Amino acid sequence: MLQLVNVGTKSLVDYATISGRGLMAEIQRLAAPLEGKRVLHLSATAFGGGVAEINYTLVPLMQSAGLQADWRIIHGQDEFFNVTKQIHNSLQGSPQGLTTEQEEIFHRYNALNAAEIDDADYDFIIVHDPQPAAVIDHFPDSRARWIWRCHIDLSAPNEDVLGFLLPAISRYDAAIFHRPEYVPAAEELREAAFIWPPAIDPLTPKNMALSPEDAAYIVDQFGIDVERPLLTQVSRFDPWKDPLGVIDAFRIVRERHPGIQLALVGSMAHDDPEGWEFYNQTVAYAGGDPDIFILSNLNNIGSVEVNAFQVHSAAVLQKSIREGFGLTVTEALWKNRPTVAGRVGGIPVQIQEGETGWLVDSVDECAAACLEILGDPDGAYRRGRRGKEYVRQHFLTPRLLRDWLALFNRLNGTDTGETQLVTVSAGTV
Repeated sequence: MLQLVNVGTKSLVDYATISGRGLMAEIQRLAAPLEGKRVLHLSATAFGGGVAEINYTLVPLMQSAGLQADWRIIHGQDEFFNVTKQIHNSLQGSPQGLTTEQEEIFHRYNALNAAEIDDADYDFIIVHDPQPAAVIDHFPDSRARWIWRCHIDLSAPNEDVLGFLLPAISRYDAAIFHRPEYVPAAEELREAAFIWPPAIDPLTPKNMALSPEDAAYIVDQFGIDVERPLLTQVSRFDPWKDPLGVIDAFRIVRERHPGIQLALVGSMAHDDPEGWEFYNQTVAYAGGDPDIFILSNLNNIGSVEVNAFQVHSAAVLQKSIREGFGLTVTEALWKNRPTVAGRVGGIPVQIQEGETGWLVDSVDECAAACLEILGDPDGAYRRGRRGKEYVRQHFLTPRLLRDWLALFNRLNGTDTGETQLVTVSAGTV
């Protein structure tokens, strides 16, 4: 069998005061017809990246709602994850395609993983992202309902690579995307496409309330001068996150604010072999600058430490040049932080320009936003407060659970009453 992830336990009751009675009542209503239904989440890794973070909350909350939910991790060696990283990059716009050998590797590992799944054990099977997308090909007469959850930006994909995946993903009973423009044009897929954004868990160590004093104490342990302002970007070491551009923006800001510091905080995941190469490029680009701190889980950076860096920062950056959604933006807004982010992917869904944060399209714009924040901390704080409230209303895990329960009911033929799911034809989130 595939590795089962231990997600611990969570209770929906703990979220009631944050999410409100109306949403909690809706979740209870939607969960009642699904009592005892079995759900399998299938993904490539149990750590590093937004999928893993979401599942560590979503799966136990599904269990709290009365479903029997499991989360399992597919097997793979470096040859497989090198291919799936190329697929990921190509779906986000890289012109590089796949060789015949790479296609064979992808299908071979999907077949090996499919052989370790008994679909008869489940009512719903949720496959996350491209890595295990072709597992469904080995279940032509499955009794389960299959759902593909795409967490990446497909707005301008490499059409050859997308075409390679389409025969598999078109077989799913439903496909979930962050935004309408991410849905491929294939008619058979669009008819089964639903739109909703991901969410963060406000009660995890990464997002729970942390006092400024505790945050300062923690970041001090990593050599940060807590008396000087800090800019922070939290993300994987990935060219799409543009950490080199962040360094360029930081250097412009430092011309006006010589005391400024920069932290690039990330994690290294086993399904991202390219991450090591780009991590080394980032370190080289920093050039030993004593005011640039490049940190990861290899430096004992965990959830509490990420929280502390975000809370302590004068501004949190996410200067992505491509982005599926950008949950690090959600996290920063939830902590009232002035947030500067690329105008790409799902980020503009979260940040209202001039109201809840700053959207930028270049290094110069990123630097200018940081300078504005440093020059007007009170105005920046007010934007941060509005951002927190927007996240509370739209991007917390109970709302995500509600969406999943509504979809399960729809696929199960159960009346969901007034709960509406957003389809691609609606064109909104």
